Amino acid sequence: MDTPTHPAPAPGRLIARGVCRALPGHGFIPLEEVVPTPGLRVDVMALGPAGEVWVIECKSCRADFVTDRKWQGYLGWCDRFFFAVDPDFPAELLPDDAGLIIADRHDAEILRLPEPRPLAPARRRALMLRFARLAGQRLMATTG
Repeated sequence: MDTPTHPAPAPGRLIARGVCRALPGHGFIPLEEVVPTPGLRVDVMALGPAGEVWVIECKSCRADFVTDRKWQGYLGWCDRFFFAVDPDFPAELLPDDAGLIIADRHDAEILRLPEPRPLAPARRRALMLRFARLAGQRLMATTG
């Protein structure tokens, strides 16, 4: 009997997978593909033990970074913003004030921690509620 073939995950998804595997080791719980506000979808959002919100934008290649400028809209929706890239990515393209994570499908390492930009309390509360509801919805979907 033939086994079904599944398409290989996109390179950005593999980077996100490694990031999500590594973040709990730093005390953060990640969710992939979060919409903080209509019109924006972040690759990974992570919630820390003190309520700190991180956004991680995964870039798979130079062209992915150069053609996508939506990430600048994410800055107002997190306390710290990171780019996650694979080890071969030309990191000199990335802004110096953003965090830097090097990742593969298995793990990730934070190379540069950006300065925090604390969220306003009302926005933090709204994001935490959205994060909690999304996590609950995804859990319910897996338990059928």
